[in-house]
Amino acid sequence: MECCRALPDSLVLEIFLRLPHDAVLRAGLTCRQWLAVSRDEFLWRELFYSYYRIPRSVPRHPAAVSWCREFKRLFDCIPCVEVQTLREHHDQVLHLAFSHRGHRFSSCSKDCTVKLWDTERPDGTISLVHSSSMRQFNWGYTQFSQFNADDSLLLVSGVYLGPHHSCSGEIAVISLDNYTLLSRVRNKPYDVFGCWLNETHLISGNLHWIGNMTSCSVLWLNKAFQDIESENVNVVKRLFKIQNINASTIRTVMVAHCRRHDNPDLLLDYEAQSQARAQAQAQSQGGQQHQPLLFDLGTTDSEEEEEEEQDEERQKEMRLHGLSTSRLPQPTVSGLEHVIQGRQSVGAQELEIEAKVARMMGRAHTKAPDPSLIGSSAPGEGEDKTYLLFTTGSLTYSPHQIGIKRIMPDQMTTCGPVLGEERSSEEFFDSLDHVIDIHGHIIGMGLSPDHRYLYVNSRAWPAGCVISDPMSPPPIAEEIDLHVIDLKSLREERRSLRAHRAFTPNDECFFIFLDVSRDFVASGAEDKHGYIWDRHYNICLARLAHDDVVNSVAFSPADQELLLSASDDSTIKVWRSPRMVRLAQTPARPPRPRNLLSSWLGRNRNATSANSVNGKP
Repeated sequence: MECCRALPDSLVLEIFLRLPHDAVLRAGLTCRQWLAVSRDEFLWRELFYSYYRIPRSVPRHPAAVSWCREFKRLFDCIPCVEVQTLREHHDQVLHLAFSHRGHRFSSCSKDCTVKLWDTERPDGTISLVHSSSMRQFNWGYTQFSQFNADDSLLLVSGVYLGPHHSCSGEIAVISLDNYTLLSRVRNKPYDVFGCWLNETHLISGNLHWIGNMTSCSVLWLNKAFQDIESENVNVVKRLFKIQNINASTIRTVMVAHCRRHDNPDLLLDYEAQSQARAQAQAQSQGGQQHQPLLFDLGTTDSEEEEEEEQDEERQKEMRLHGLSTSRLPQPTVSGLEHVIQGRQSVGAQELEIEAKVARMMGRAHTKAPDPSLIGSSAPGEGEDKTYLLFTTGSLTYSPHQIGIKRIMPDQMTTCGPVLGEERSSEEFFDSLDHVIDIHGHIIGMGLSPDHRYLYVNSRAWPAGCVISDPMSPPPIAEEIDLHVIDLKSLREERRSLRAHRAFTPNDECFFIFLDVSRDFVASGAEDKHGYIWDRHYNICLARLAHDDVVNSVAFSPADQELLLSASDDSTIKVWRSPRMVRLAQTPARPPRPRNLLSSWLGRNRNATSANSVNGKP
């Protein structure tokens, strides 16, 4: 201790910064001098910025109490310690989903099963609760699942075991009370995945080809209990009808319930935010208003006629195999080759004319956007809003844009006109309220727990590239960029995260599911690792090793220090934070007395109580 007191302050600072991180956290246990040093906020601030290499312009997290606790949060509370490996699947594991309470999670796999797991065992381990095989429905594999809001139903999305070029899928709803099947809903293309709108209604998709490069995506609202409803009750309702051009289709639908946010829960990009505020002030002074991007939409025949031509459309579905972001069980021929073969009978001039006609007809047969949805005030302010989010594109088949369409309250139920009675609107298509171009191939999306921010995985196109042929998109980068979109302002934050990589080309690029917790965001990658970033400081905190591609990650909504990762190596790995591992390994101890006097008083008090019971004075 005397030696520590003799050290000059500059040397103490240098030693403090050079100590191993775990030693720094325990420095206060050595002597009073180091106890004082270990509580010095200036030293912790210097250690924080130097160790994590964060720019000094980035402020401390608004919710942080001290620099010491902030360092401990990033160092000790990251779920980066592997504690269990689940091997019950027999093929690639594609997706993981937690229940809203965090007491269960589901997993989907190429072995065509959906499995339910329990996370609340007394010993802290995770065990299998139930497994359902979907092969009886002629599914090839299960690819996605989602719990409804009250954790009573499970939506499971799968792919049909049809021809290698088939793009059809199906959604099944399973009751979690007795594991019975409640309904099955058609879903095409299968990488729409589907999602819950509320506790009892789900969204599915359907695709109708109009021409060689033009199609129509119809999004349906379905009731989860279709098999037990009366035949006279409307359980299906058309939600939106949107035309696609240049061989693009709507995929990966999700619902964001955007409520009022008076204060942001994190600061994302400080320079970009300050520039955006200055730009907004300049526009308000100049009287300019932001105009959202809109698709050019065309026209089509009635849906009844399209259903009758389903057999002919199946030939055109071939193109969707290569254009899809999900991997088929045993692909034999590249889907892009199918598209090229289909185009050999149609000249380039005819395809160009088709695209021009689609744009021209779209201007005349697309519903005008509602000014109240995209007015001069920033969307998301003043009231709660529900947005339908999906990937799409207007330049090429690669999904390179985020489409945003507001769902009005009267659209959130299947009550209303029976299917087919809305004749007056059959000839019109719905416009999109907003479009955000990512300038790259989108391979994953995830919402923050409060639905304020949308995180998007993409592989960028070269800067300044021009797409002349929709079937020849630009080459994509190996690096995966993680973009952040604020759903309150519908603006992309310009500071993206980069640490993980992918290697497959454009026509084989597949979906990688990411997840977001209160403080962290995690994603899989093709480099056999999962990654964890801090949402506030935009830094990569951990790499999670697997033996093959990591397809999906999931944080527990009840405890962000618990993370799951699923891989092509057929395993699910369970990761916990060093703090939780340490607490689990520490045996429970009785509380120590504060000092000798309190210990002596405690023993005397116990002895007095014992004598009183035995009748002694």
